Amino acid sequence: MSTFSSPAPAPGGRKLATSALKSAGLIDRDEHMRDVSSENPGGRKGISKIRSHRPRPMDIFKDQPGHSRATTLASRSQPGASLDGISIRGAASARNSTVGRLRRNVPGMASASAAAAGGRVATVAVKAVDIWRDFVNRRWNPETRFLNLESMSDDPELGKHGLLPPGVPGSSIKESSVIFKLASQLKPLPQTISLANNNISSGQILSTLAHYLPKLANLSLQNNDLKVWRDMDHISGRKGKLEHLRELILLGNPVRELEIKHGRGDKYKSEVTRRFPSLVMLDQEAIATIAFDAPVPSCATATEERPTATTFPFEMKPSFITGVDNAVISSFLVRFFPLFDNQRAALLDAYHPSATFSYSVNTSIPSRARIQGLHSSREFPNQRKLEWAVWLGDSRNLTRLGRSDGAQKAVNTLHVGSEAVVRAITALPKTKHDISGSPDKFCIDAWPIGQGDSMKLFISLHGQFNEEPSQGIRSFDRTFVLAPAPPSSRAKLNGWDVVILSDQWTIRAYSSHEAWRPGPMRVHAGEGLPTAVQHPPQAMPQQSASTMTVPSQAQLEEALSGFSEPQRRLIVEICQRTGLNVKYAVDCLQNNGWDLDRAVANFEQVKGVLSRDAYL
Repeated sequence: MSTFSSPAPAPGGRKLATSALKSAGLIDRDEHMRDVSSENPGGRKGISKIRSHRPRPMDIFKDQPGHSRATTLASRSQPGASLDGISIRGAASARNSTVGRLRRNVPGMASASAAAAGGRVATVAVKAVDIWRDFVNRRWNPETRFLNLESMSDDPELGKHGLLPPGVPGSSIKESSVIFKLASQLKPLPQTISLANNNISSGQILSTLAHYLPKLANLSLQNNDLKVWRDMDHISGRKGKLEHLRELILLGNPVRELEIKHGRGDKYKSEVTRRFPSLVMLDQEAIATIAFDAPVPSCATATEERPTATTFPFEMKPSFITGVDNAVISSFLVRFFPLFDNQRAALLDAYHPSATFSYSVNTSIPSRARIQGLHSSREFPNQRKLEWAVWLGDSRNLTRLGRSDGAQKAVNTLHVGSEAVVRAITALPKTKHDISGSPDKFCIDAWPIGQGDSMKLFISLHGQFNEEPSQGIRSFDRTFVLAPAPPSSRAKLNGWDVVILSDQWTIRAYSSHEAWRPGPMRVHAGEGLPTAVQHPPQAMPQQSASTMTVPSQAQLEEALSGFSEPQRRLIVEICQRTGLNVKYAVDCLQNNGWDLDRAVANFEQVKGVLSRDAYL
């Protein structure tokens, strides 16, 4: 029996076949010819059972005509086959794909493709930004400079392309940012925008509005779902957002309706106008604005823009201390607060046996502090650790006491006597007052006051402290009434020159010490003010302690006995305003014809050269 085998290929046969395939464009490089016999074809390895998923270029032309992987890839690369005509960033074009390269290599196919392209109108995939641009242009009225963005979810074109406008569940800040950016490219720039009826529930959606349209004059947010004032802070605040806004409509938003429902309409208007000081219309009603306008000629045009006040007409002054030696105040404070922070029981001798003490807590975050983000900023990470519960027990905030037991609690929270005072302050959380740090963090006002037959010293102190152990910051106001310590008293024997008669302490949520920084006072929160001339601090000067010398009531009456009643009132008035003693106050008034204003003005001119003997 004879054995059949594959005939051997003719010499040079493989080279001829390879050249023919290359000329036809079916292969790009030389390939070895292989036998297809079932047993060890051509003496080479058989076909592997494991095949790669990567398609070979030759597979595209197999089994034509008919559906193949190549036709599938080609169909995907056709214009309009992407998601609803929206082009996908990074997707390769058909011309640069493997299919395109192979088609160009096949004779006649490249020319056919070129002819087909030249014989039809080229189509371009529609981008989402083009749909938004068309939407903005359709809603734009250049004559009135009005952009109508109301009820965007009902727009048929947006629904057709599956785009989610702001306020629709599933949408994000990106959509509103695109819309506002496209609006900023309109000519002329929009003056009025209505975002009514969009179910906007977060102010974050509006956060880029002021960036793209900072000079917007009129804004309607009617019939949305804004609930808290924090939502409005996204378009207002210290960074000067929407400084030119003149009309705002918030009708139909919970942030307005709840305030009106509970009879807090005035508070609502105050909250809005504080955030938008340039407003003249709120909810289609005129509102009063704070402005200090100079008179203008009657011929001025009605459209002339008048300035709006940003600061009060009077500046903040530095600490005011008069009628008493600074060393008295310094000696008291630099000893009192370290003991209050570290050893409160040692303050027993500093309080008069009949002294009174009370404290009150104000848990509301000041509006400026909320706008500045002082309680949520990364710069103050410990603010979130603070708790008010530990302070509320004995708080004597008269505005928060209940009607049923308010009177009794007002009595119980007023601690009378030095021992009761020390027990009360010892029960409070530990504190740390940085009195050795920057003096700008504290503001002190002090002057003598009359009480009974003697003069006392009144001290009003504003500042901040760290609450331990959280290290969060709180602001405070503290008022002391002091009297000279009697020579044989426990206070005097323990080194106190003064004794505390009254101590009232208010603890507040932290707000920056910029509130009492000398210089212009801003009407509303906004951009930073120009730096004011810094006055030398009068608080806590490092001087030696001395006793406080003030005249008694009897001495004062004796000094005034030779003057008429009108003159007495003037003398007392100038003593209180300047701190001069009676002798110098009388000389000042006599030399200025008993004109109080002239006397005070004269005092301001010469006070720098007056000796210590001129003062109380």
